[in-house]
Amino acid sequence: MATQRVIVLLVIAAFTLGLVGMSFSAEEVKGTVSKIEGNKLTIADDTGKEITVSVQDPKSLQGLKVGDRVLVKDGKVTKEKT
Repeated sequence: MATQRVIVLLVIAAFTLGLVGMSFSAEEVKGTVSKIEGNKLTIADDTGKEITVSVQDPKSLQGLKVGDRVLVKDGKVTKEKT
């Protein structure tokens, strides 16, 4: 009986954490590129907080340089017009 309760609690916890993880993966980051390293992009947002994100398509980083304004949503980079 106790084993069944533990299993149910573990399934509920896994489901809940899975949903939380999906919400973080759909995060939108907007700011200025401060570092480019492989397929990882470090962006300083308007408050100065630096966030490092992985980009799905490394080719989308071609032509980007430190100081460019970008929007990263769902792992896709879009360079903002200035």
